[in-house]
Amino acid sequence: MIENPPKLDALVIAPHPDDAELGMGGAIVKMLSEGLKVGVLDLTSGEPTPFGSPETRREETAAATKALGLSWRHNAGLPNRSLEPTLAARELIAGIFRLTKPRWLFAPYWEDAHPDHIAATALVEAARFWSKLSKTEMPGEPYHPERIYYYYCVHLKLTPQPDFILDISDQWETKRKSIEAYQSQFVVGRDPAPPTFIDRLRDEAAYWGKAVGCRYGEPFASREPVALRSMRELF
Repeated sequence: MIENPPKLDALVIAPHPDDAELGMGGAIVKMLSEGLKVGVLDLTSGEPTPFGSPETRREETAAATKALGLSWRHNAGLPNRSLEPTLAARELIAGIFRLTKPRWLFAPYWEDAHPDHIAATALVEAARFWSKLSKTEMPGEPYHPERIYYYYCVHLKLTPQPDFILDISDQWETKRKSIEAYQSQFVVGRDPAPPTFIDRLRDEAAYWGKAVGCRYGEPFASREPVALRSMRELF
């Protein structure tokens, strides 16, 4: 289990290394700049892939982590391509929640073509409930994260209606650098002619930014109502 676990404000759970960067790299950078303690939990290694390897993926993840400015990132070691929300996996992830005590969890949007993404969301939701249980052998004290928010990193041609969009105009370049760290996934073997994969991500961020009157944005969903303490928080 994790040694000297940090107490986090937000924990981003990613099915594979690179999903956190793709879905909410800008939000991660923005939260860190605002003094929040943010961590990323990658559920699997993401391998095998056509142009990657376990060693390459670890190096790329380290580079992306540095680009984002994260001080804590952990890999749960669950199986890629066959990720399932089993009882054993639920206990493992709930234990991590109990040790890191995040106020907010961020999970993939629940509708997707990738089975690992769907399984990851089901796993996070179940582990959130389990993390508050008493009289168990899980590490740490019972704990229940306040909220789950869902980021968009989907393999379907969807344009879902988000519940809110975060302005990441000032964070886009850092997000881009973190994604470009995954050369084996998004550069090698792809057509270099524009629009490239990164170009399309920029255009997507611009689409969401336009929806709320800024240059670049990241969309998020919530199954529960989103509360405001003041109307001043709207813009």
